[in-house]
Amino acid sequence: MSTVKLTVNGKAVAVDVEDRTLLVQLLRDTLNLTGTHVGCDTSQCGACIVHVDGKAVKSCTMLAGQADGANVTTIEGIAKGDELHPMQAAFRDNHGLQCGYCTPGMIMSAIDIVQRHGGQLDEATVRHELEGNICRCTGYHNIVRAVLDAAGRMKVSQAAE
Repeated sequence: MSTVKLTVNGKAVAVDVEDRTLLVQLLRDTLNLTGTHVGCDTSQCGACIVHVDGKAVKSCTMLAGQADGANVTTIEGIAKGDELHPMQAAFRDNHGLQCGYCTPGMIMSAIDIVQRHGGQLDEATVRHELEGNICRCTGYHNIVRAVLDAAGRMKVSQAAE
C-alpha cells in the first residue's frame, strides 16, 4: 500500500492504494468519479481520458502512484457550476454524442486538442487527433463539428477571462 496525494478537480486528496491500482480505478472506485469510463482495458478506446497536469492521459494506462503530486481533472471538473464547459456545450449543440459512453473521453481529448492547436484546427487535424478515441455509435461527423465549434467558443471564453 502507498499513499497517493494529488489534486482532483481542484480538491486535495490523499488515498491509500495498492501499488498496482490504476488511476482510472482510483478515480472511479475510490473517489466515485464515474464519468471516467473503462471501455477496453487495453488503452485502445480513449473512454478513460483525463487531464494530468493539463495533458490528456489514458487513465487505464497510468498507475495511481504515477499521479502522486499531480493535478488531475476529470469530466466532472470542467464545468463551472451549472455552466457547461464550451466543449460540453458544443457537443450538446452539435449532437456530438449518441449513447454517451465515449463522450467524457472524447470531450477531454478534444479540450486537449484545442489547447495544443489553438486556432490552427481544421477537420483533417481533428479527425487525425481523435484516432485514439473510439465511438461505436456515430460517424464522427458531429463530433468533429463539435470540436471545431468549441475551438471558437474556447477562444472567446479565454479572451473574456
